[in-house]
Amino acid sequence: MLQVNELNQYYGGSHILRGVSFEARIGEVTCLLGRNGVGKTTLLKCLMGLLPAKSGDISWQGQRLNGYKPHRRVQAGIAYVPQGREIFPRLTVEENLLMGLSRFSAAEAKRVPDSIYQLFPVLAQMKHRRGGDLSGGQQQQLAIGRALACRPSLLILDEPTEGIQPSVIKEIGAVIGQLAAQGRWRSCWWSSFMTLPPNWRTATW
Repeated sequence: MLQVNELNQYYGGSHILRGVSFEARIGEVTCLLGRNGVGKTTLLKCLMGLLPAKSGDISWQGQRLNGYKPHRRVQAGIAYVPQGREIFPRLTVEENLLMGLSRFSAAEAKRVPDSIYQLFPVLAQMKHRRGGDLSGGQQQQLAIGRALACRPSLLILDEPTEGIQPSVIKEIGAVIGQLAAQGRWRSCWWSSFMTLPPNWRTATW
């Protein structure tokens, strides 16, 4: 379980996050909805350790994460797909996916798991293409696939539908729902979906 208690963060003199508290359980997809500038991305960066919270607690599987650097949170089973995807444009699709295996031993990190290609078949078809040659939607699938390659139990996605055509948004939503239904994954993200599946929990900012 992910537990956030009384989280506070500031930008200059602005109090962006004010006593934020919530829980995310196994099998849940939590969507953060709100207008620009209210702190959604700031919250996700705090969860990943990219932006240390000024006060409050973040716990994962009963372990307090305050003070953990991002790489330690990855080792704890947390993966993050930032806004803008941030793939490696000059590396092939396969090489990008292999980067997601960095938490494992050299022996385990030699081959992209078949499960990633099963979730996103387009990546299998384009695994020898450079990441920069893919469309925006394909790059987003690549970024999510790379995050899933490390076998996280908590997946954090920041604006995963930005600039993506509706058909790809639907595919990504189906993958996230499938993983959550398996009970092995939890996803915390904010989305521009106009409608959300009924079993997805929302937190409105």
